Amino acid sequence: MTDPTDPTYPTSTTTIAPRPYESYVYAYPHKTAYRPLADRPALSELWAGERKDALSLYLHIPFCEVRCGFCNLFTRIGAPGELTTRYLDALDRQATAVADALHAHAGATTGTGTEGDAVRFAAAAFGGGTPTFLTAGELERLCDIAEKRMGADLRAVPLSVETSPSTATADRLSVLADRGATRLSIGVQSFVEEEAKAAVRPQRRADVEAALGRIRDARIPVLNIDLIYGIDGQTPRSWRLSLDAALAWRPEELYLYPLYARPLTPLGERAHPSEAGWDAQRLELYRQGRDHLLAQGYEQVSMRMFRLPGAPREGADDYACQTDGMIGLGCGARSYTSDLHYSFDYAVGMREIRTIIDAYTVTEDFSRAEVGRAVDAHEARRRHLLQSLLQAGGMAVADYRERFGSGPDDDFPAELNRFAGLGWLDTDAGPGLLRLSPEGLAHSDALGPALFSPAVRAAMASYEPK
Repeated sequence: MTDPTDPTYPTSTTTIAPRPYESYVYAYPHKTAYRPLADRPALSELWAGERKDALSLYLHIPFCEVRCGFCNLFTRIGAPGELTTRYLDALDRQATAVADALHAHAGATTGTGTEGDAVRFAAAAFGGGTPTFLTAGELERLCDIAEKRMGADLRAVPLSVETSPSTATADRLSVLADRGATRLSIGVQSFVEEEAKAAVRPQRRADVEAALGRIRDARIPVLNIDLIYGIDGQTPRSWRLSLDAALAWRPEELYLYPLYARPLTPLGERAHPSEAGWDAQRLELYRQGRDHLLAQGYEQVSMRMFRLPGAPREGADDYACQTDGMIGLGCGARSYTSDLHYSFDYAVGMREIRTIIDAYTVTEDFSRAEVGRAVDAHEARRRHLLQSLLQAGGMAVADYRERFGSGPDDDFPAELNRFAGLGWLDTDAGPGLLRLSPEGLAHSDALGPALFSPAVRAAMASYEPK
């Protein structure tokens, strides 16, 4: 299956009938476009001119009990020999260095500068991997790093945490609830045991249901359930079974993900149906899931995300954590300033991930950015359009014009004309709103990659997967 992390990913956007499942675009530029930064800029200088009064904080835990067959995230199986302790030690050192850099020019600390220089966090998230791989005591320490080192008030801002059925234990959930978690996201993927096995995620439905019961007992305000469609052997009937099993818990949010078979993952090494046949299956299941959730009273937020009306929101970006002013801690996390995105080295293969984690745990100096990509004014326009357009609510043209001094039609006429020709734009949205049609939302994973710049495409194509 094509993926922009694959060097064979097409670089042309002139295809008349693009495949609907090119790539899930959750961040731009993609991390495979990052490269080592020759100048290794100091974090204190990177953040000197940035607004710091509404930052997002993301802490990454790169450990899981098992590696799902579809997963290409930065995570390893298990943590032998006190590795979690060493990792949290390094996370603490990194947090200290980052906090020092943020406060180096902050008026709230130095008594100089403007109020906008003060360091405040508006949202926080723990992701992975599986953050609840950590023990209850280690989760306490993770929260302490966010609060005591970074200064985030976890009880006063939205805090989202990812979990899994096997690690959503009562003691861990109690810690998260007590420390202010407002959202728990659990990857169920399928309530049908045969499908879970086919996705290389063996689990018993009884264990999944028990975990969901514990989450509800913890009284965390927002429960999100992730489901996947396009699994080998999945049918409209079995997909409906999973949808209804999830709906029985009346989760505040549901994410419906199409299955991808990516390079260097277990599923990526298996034989699959023809691309055209698999695309048709996934589109059919997507539409079935979308229509069923809408009939059950959910609102569509994006191609993947559905929310109950009135459910608490997770901040301005709904936990996407992709806005400028993003602080990422951990060796798999990214940070975003207005003109540089940076992180550590990236890998999918187990051996390479273990090497990167081991190197992170012995790092003492976290004061500089090591790997990243500059975001110039043109890329910033692309990023704003891409992230806004992929939301069901669309993009206010006036907001774009106020930020950039030009309109999206001025900056991206060819792309928008093409989308209109494909029927992907809502012609009833009005002149002040750029919004996708239902068919455009269904093709979000083709539309997003079509907005990548030639430079980003070239960098992604030259990346050597590892």
